[in-house]
Amino acid sequence: MVREVRNTNNEITPILPESRLVSGYAIVFNSDSNDLGGFTERINPDALNGVVEKSDVLCLLNHNEDRGVLARSNKGEGSLTLEIDEIGLKYSFEAPNTALGDELLEGLRRGDISTSSFAFTVEKDSWSKNEDGSYLRTINSISELFDVSPVYRAAYDATSVKVDARGLDEMKTKEQEELANYFNELRAKLK
Repeated sequence: MVREVRNTNNEITPILPESRLVSGYAIVFNSDSNDLGGFTERINPDALNGVVEKSDVLCLLNHNEDRGVLARSNKGEGSLTLEIDEIGLKYSFEAPNTALGDELLEGLRRGDISTSSFAFTVEKDSWSKNEDGSYLRTINSISELFDVSPVYRAAYDATSVKVDARGLDEMKTKEQEELANYFNELRAKLK
């Protein structure tokens, strides 16, 4: 399985100006992504069933573990609280009294950091073609969640998005085969 990273436009904020409590949504269900390189993506509300309980999830700044860890949830326990509700995956934690925690809080208060991201592997997905000819990938089941991260940029940056597009390639091949079969049948009928 390939580790994938997705940024979201969901606001994260400290709860009170003097507080160190930070919360936000790393995942929003049934919300279409921007174009990820020929397709958009949507996460099914059931995709996270049992994932938090089996994952060791870090809260990092910009997915950068080398800078330090803001919080951690190991199989649902720890300084990072992960809650699944009707909106998606909400996370919250007390920013640590460290240089990284202070940098995060200052970035949030100034508005430099206002969005979230997450890293994961897919267990099961499905592909469909929209009426406009674009493709939609639906994440039906996430295998493992690696991190939730406050990030500076919410855009889906092509260099940070690593997608196993085998499903899309298979769908395109199937469409080409069906089209070829249709024309072969049409030729046979015209003879």
